[in-house]
Formats: sequence, C-alpha cells, structure tokens
Amino acid sequence: MELHVMTFNLRFADYDPAVPHSWPERRPAVAALLRQESPDVVGTQEGLHRQLREIHEDMRQSGKEYDWLGTGREGGSRGEFMAVFYDAGRLEAVAHEDFWIAPDPRSAGAKWPGAGSPRMVTWVRFHHRRSGRGFHVLNTHLDNVSAEARLAGARLLVEQMRDAGGPLPAFDTSLPCVVMGDFNVPAQKDDGGVYETLLRDGELTDVFTAAPPERRGEEHRTWHDYKGASPGPRIDWILTSPGVRTTSARVNTRTHEGGYPSDHFPVQATLELRDG
Repeated sequence: MELHVMTFNLRFADYDPAVPHSWPERRPAVAALLRQESPDVVGTQEGLHRQLREIHEDMRQSGKEYDWLGTGREGGSRGEFMAVFYDAGRLEAVAHEDFWIAPDPRSAGAKWPGAGSPRMVTWVRFHHRRSGRGFHVLNTHLDNVSAEARLAGARLLVEQMRDAGGPLPAFDTSLPCVVMGDFNVPAQKDDGGVYETLLRDGELTDVFTAAPPERRGEEHRTWHDYKGASPGPRIDWILTSPGVRTTSARVNTRTHEGGYPSDHFPVQATLELRDG
C-alpha cells in the first residue's frame, strides 16, 4: 500500500493584512501547495482553529474528500493545533486521541516544567479502505525553549508506541507508525537526545536516510524565516517504524507568485506499508 505523507508547520495565522506574511497573504500559497501535492495525510503544526477550517475548505476544492482531526493545545479549540488532515475517501480514521507532553499527559493545557508553552501529540489510527491495512500517524510540535521538555516529548512518543496501557490512551502497538512534526532540533544524533531516543528506543527510521539516493531531494534548512532555501538542518521530520519502506523524500521549497506558504518548508515522503 502506497502512502503520500507530509509534515507542515503552517505558521499561526495573523489576520492583520498590514503584518508581513499575514495569513490572508499566505493562504493562497498554502492552498496551491496542498492542491498540487495532494497528500494522503498531512500533519500540521501551529495552525489555529479558524485557520485550519479555512485550509480544510481550500483542500476540499481539490476534489478529494479531505477531513481533519485535532485539539488545540490549550484545550478544545483554543491555541495551536497538531492537526492531522487526511483523504477520507481513501482512509478511515477509526481512532483518535491527544496527549500532552506533561507529567500528566491527559491534562489538557498542561506543560512540562520549564517548557515555554503547552505541547502535545495528536495520533490517529487509520484504516485503508481498499486494502484493509491499518497504521498510526503521530503528529507533534516539541518545545522551542527547554531541551528537557523536548526529550520528555520524545520519551512519551516512544512510550505511546511501546505500551498500550499506562497513563496514555489505548494504542494498538502491533500496527506500523508514521511519526511527524516540528521537533525544534536538527535531525542528528547530538541534538540533546531527541533524535537518538526516537531512532534507538523507538526503533524508527528517518525517511531522509531511508529514501533511495536517486529519489531523495536536497536537504534544505526547513525553518527558513521566509528567506528561501539554503543548506542547513531539518527540524521538521518524518520517521517510520519497521514495516514501512520509504520510496522517496524531499523538502518542498515551492513558492506561489513569489511568496512562501510559511516560514517552514514542508517535508514529504512516499511510503509503502508492507504486508505481514
């Protein structure tokens, strides 16, 4: 089963047209990018509730039956979302949960001591309508202030994938996983432990190292602050569990009428979920 996935930090919406890179200015670029790429699953970060509803409206104009799931990190519709958009004509969302990167992961709006703001994970269990295959997508945005909070987030992600019980929501540990998000550290082993924890303890693989060289794009800096493509670290990642093969991966540096959709470039990959 082939799956086209994307992680995309949208940059939260500012509706004041006098502000540089306001959401009304960027919205057409986001819509054009998502219509052209037409991914099966998109994990977004930073999106606000109204902004996400507008993106949903734009995506549905592509002709696909897109839907989305998520919760604001302040609880309910408040604050930034780790939303998951998906092609509902191809995929059925059969389970969905959220947890916070906090001493009590079920406490909405909670944060890890020392973190700059509440951070959370949204996960969805999908059923592929035609093949019957199941898989999980986990989407997060780790803290930008505290290395300890980032590492706690990585450990909670591993715990979620490893343990169907405990303080976290029930999770089918037998299914393959796709983990994506803005991790706020470079994808390298000396990042303070986040990358290493997810690859070693979570037994995950970075799609950029797994993709065949001929189907791997240039490794650009993913946070570019509207300055364009340049060499540098990927802080936005897609990781996969055993049972998932990466056939292509790239950082998408697309512009629209000279403007950037966000201050981050999305990362996307084509995956194959193997039988067995």
